[in-house]
Amino acid sequence: MRTPIDPKRLTRRRVEKGLSQNALAEAIGASRQLVSAVSLGKANFSPEKLAKVAAILDCKIADLLPEDDEEFHAMTQTPRPA
Repeated sequence: MRTPIDPKRLTRRRVEKGLSQNALAEAIGASRQLVSAVSLGKANFSPEKLAKVAAILDCKIADLLPEDDEEFHAMTQTPRPA
């Protein structure tokens, strides 16, 4: 399943930790281009990379996901349960 990342939440956490996109990319073993694409909402991390990102940013994975349930469902393009 594709797990959407909230670009604003990711960027806010990264900046709060004082990390550049490049520094975060190096820390998780990914390219800066991937981190940039995720930060723009154009890509997502693999589950393994997402776990590394959360550990480096000292937060839970849930802290990087959309806050709003409707937004989460819209980003995953799954119908909302009735």
